[in-house]
Amino acid sequence: MGADPILALEDVVAGYGKLTVLHGTRFAVRRGAITTIIGPNGAGKSTVFKAVFGLLPVERGRVTFDGRETTNLAPRRLLERGVCYVPQGRNIFPELSVRHNLELGGEAAGPGVDIGARMAAMMARFPVLRERADAQASTLSGGQQKLLEIARGLLLDPQLVLIDEPSIGLSPRLVRETFALLAGLRDRGVTILMVEQNAKSALEHSDYGIVLEQGRTRMEGEARAILADPRVARLFLGGGLAADDA
Repeated sequence: MGADPILALEDVVAGYGKLTVLHGTRFAVRRGAITTIIGPNGAGKSTVFKAVFGLLPVERGRVTFDGRETTNLAPRRLLERGVCYVPQGRNIFPELSVRHNLELGGEAAGPGVDIGARMAAMMARFPVLRERADAQASTLSGGQQKLLEIARGLLLDPQLVLIDEPSIGLSPRLVRETFALLAGLRDRGVTILMVEQNAKSALEHSDYGIVLEQGRTRMEGEARAILADPRVARLFLGGGLAADDA
């Protein structure tokens, strides 16, 4: 998938205890693009993120980021290298202010980083956060809370953002706004790797796509080609990909 991958998984095996979820997963993520991972429930989409971000041990295989192996590297080290993870669901401190949430996110930055300047830049980029800076995070709308999570990750000036189910629980309007936000980040040079159940909408807003099924990569390529492939339609109608279709 392109000559310049920023992230690559090579035959990754990972799971939860005795339950193996990723069975030799392999794919590459092109730098400076939005790539979406789609697949049925249980395909291993979120497990990929946990394995990449050091939250789940990789039993076999390897992960490389920006040309260096990062297999089983601790999340803190990955943050320092430029990988940001925005998990599924709400991951804010609801009783703290928007400003305090951002300040806590900035604590993961390395020495010498002017977090105050970066916070000011985030407030300028996302005016709603500036307007609600002193409000409790719990009073934000669902879309605004997701925006706060993303902004908190961007404080670390990441090269790669892993974002899991950004549209979950959002209205159609906020879904469109969230995808537009991700496109804006891509246009500023940030690489986005996204897991999304809303496959059609996500692929329409992506440059590349990856189809997982049963912990294996079934397809990868340009998003528009995957969206147009009849095998993907069969997959999401519940039939799955037959072995001779892989």
